[in-house]
Amino acid sequence: MKPIESLIRVRMSAHDAHYGGNLVDGAKMLNLFGDVATEIAIIQDGDEGLFVGYEKIEFLKPVYAGDFIEARGRMVHAGKTSRKIEFEARKVIAPVDVPGQASAADQLPEPVVVCRAIGTTVVQTQFQRGK
Repeated sequence: MKPIESLIRVRMSAHDAHYGGNLVDGAKMLNLFGDVATEIAIIQDGDEGLFVGYEKIEFLKPVYAGDFIEARGRMVHAGKTSRKIEFEARKVIAPVDVPGQASAADQLPEPVVVCRAIGTTVVQTQFQRGK
């Protein structure tokens, strides 16, 4: 099996904040993982596939509006139609409180893992184009 990985980086906006204190709903990380799985399926099979489920999800740290999140995925197993993927979301930039500077943010010295998951996507045999 050839190693296939995907990485996307996005900024959490005020629109993503669902709870008090600009806290982002953990489901947003799963949404990002879905996009990562889609890219992996396209690279592997030439088709977007269908995400069928998670076997493990861990929400480890809070995510807030203004944070930059890197969502990564790595295919760890490929069956006849299923592709098992390990996911990790890491905070790489966060807003900081600087008096008089509402837009202040810093790149974190080390990324902070905010969520991990393992999931499976399926590409039906007739749609696989053997990339």
